Amino acid sequence: MTRSQRLSGQTRPRARSFRSTAVLGVLSLALLSACGGEATTAPETAGTPPASEATASETTRSEAPETDSSDFLALEDRFDARVGVYAVDTGTGREVSWRGDERFAYASTIKALAAAALLEKVGTAGLTKTVTIEESDIVSHSPVTETRVGQSMSLEEVCEAALTQSDNTAANVLFAELGGPEAFDAQLNALGDTGTTVSRIEPELNEALPGDPRDTTTPRASAQNLREYVFGEALDDEETAALTTWMKNTRTGDTLVRAELPDDWTVGDKSGGGMYGSRGDLAVVWPTDGAPLVISVLSSREEEDAGYDDRLVSGAAAAAVEQLRQTVGGQAAVSAPGPAPHPPMTPHSRAVSSFVCLDPFAISRPGAVRGMSEHC
Repeated sequence: MTRSQRLSGQTRPRARSFRSTAVLGVLSLALLSACGGEATTAPETAGTPPASEATASETTRSEAPETDSSDFLALEDRFDARVGVYAVDTGTGREVSWRGDERFAYASTIKALAAAALLEKVGTAGLTKTVTIEESDIVSHSPVTETRVGQSMSLEEVCEAALTQSDNTAANVLFAELGGPEAFDAQLNALGDTGTTVSRIEPELNEALPGDPRDTTTPRASAQNLREYVFGEALDDEETAALTTWMKNTRTGDTLVRAELPDDWTVGDKSGGGMYGSRGDLAVVWPTDGAPLVISVLSSREEEDAGYDDRLVSGAAAAAVEQLRQTVGGQAAVSAPGPAPHPPMTPHSRAVSSFVCLDPFAISRPGAVRGMSEHC
């Protein structure tokens, strides 16, 4: 029996705020720990890349059956990479997390959140606004906007280009409409994100320098942002439909989260890739037999010009989904080695999340990131 044939789930209606629920979960676990409950941390494993960019790592499991960390450790060893995973069942609230609070470059995955933030700011009615595309605006990997120089594009067209074809100039238009990276960051803060830092625009945000917090997020933060936008009340139904339609129509994610899931499941995602082998995918998954799942998989390698293999992302996503849907009762969170715990996500604190796809140094170092400009 294949992994995709083993997956099944349950349903539950939308809820308003998911971060507040997560905070209560953390407090409950803390109380259990104070009463004699034991936190479990995944062991250091030879061959696993150091978490030099990490900010924190979840260290708790509930009374639910333990999530097997061997899948993620095996993937890290096989692909000589660090991978972070966070997946949540929106019906049950169950979670699977591996390096879920460690920092990774978000690259082009941030485009999904930028489009969501724009919808939150202007609504679908505001998408009729037009902007003129100038020659000076064009940056690397702009397959749509480079054909529209001197012409006008509606913000709806800009969002579609940024999400379905990962157009970098379109992404920069979104950042500008949001008031720039700092304003976008503040908007994510207000959403409740404490794990993302939005700092630059395309293509510089793909630098992914180890230890540099700029243009980074955590798997947990990015997934919870998307969950708030799609299943919370930040957007109305029409705005949510616009966002999820763009994500379902993306042309860059076929080899990532959706690759090892059942063919009859629906997936909407935004991929990203950058320097230091950075590769990720942020997705909503609609199984045929249960509530939607929200998944963030991010990864990195130690060398600046390291390539990436999409099978790392697809394998991590499939493992998380299988374990998530096998869990019975409570929260199942895998813990990875890392420093001090990350504080619970609360509104009005530092945050942001981003993911891009173009290697800004590809001209001087051809082939540094395999297929980056065509597939991100």
